[in-house]
Amino acid sequence: MPLKALIFDVDGTLADTESAHRAAFNHAFAEMGIGWDWDETLYTRLLDISGGKERILHYWREVNPGITSLADNAVQDTIQRIHELKTAHYEATVNSGGVALRPGVLQLIHEALDAGLPLAIATTTSPVNISALLRTAMGADWRLSFAAIGDASTAPVKKPHPQVYLQMLAAMHLPASECLAFEDSSNGLQAASAAGLATVITPTHYTQHHDFSAALQVLPDLSGVTVAALAQWHTPPTTPLSSQTDR
Repeated sequence: MPLKALIFDVDGTLADTESAHRAAFNHAFAEMGIGWDWDETLYTRLLDISGGKERILHYWREVNPGITSLADNAVQDTIQRIHELKTAHYEATVNSGGVALRPGVLQLIHEALDAGLPLAIATTTSPVNISALLRTAMGADWRLSFAAIGDASTAPVKKPHPQVYLQMLAAMHLPASECLAFEDSSNGLQAASAAGLATVITPTHYTQHHDFSAALQVLPDLSGVTVAALAQWHTPPTTPLSSQTDR
């Protein structure tokens, strides 16, 4: 099937954001007077949990197994406040130029748009985080570059569930066989694969240990990756029977 659209994850894929996210979580913990500090090793493990609020709750239950459920208003309110502080600190970091798009990302986006290839975003991060990153990298009109955007507000069931990818395919009125996904983690790859999408992986140092055996391609980053190369990977040429050699 011809390649008709590209669907991008955000954190780790468009930009290597996780160090900034980790610092923002720790800033929020300090501001709230909570004695938590997520070092790189711990945060790498916690990234197996998709979603910031879900990550906070998961860790809270690890250090305090007696915690009540998320339905408890006090717990929910505390997690909400931590996440608000974390998001504000992360946005300030991005706005100050502390996070940049990964190599090759912007060039590929521009080439795809010039070729008339629709783009979409499929992420479990918040709309505020997406806007902060892409407004800084692409300008105030960044939304005009994307035919559809799925995020934590529209797809509450987090990856590895395929909900956000299924939503984006429906929004673009395209089958998975005509699209490519871009991810950096095993949760993202599982979500895209479950939606039927072939996936290009660009790991970060936080995810380089993940299993990417189901990926279409695994690359250090998107430097030098062109629409033509993507189309070739997506629909590899077939060898005519007449040219095959009997063995």
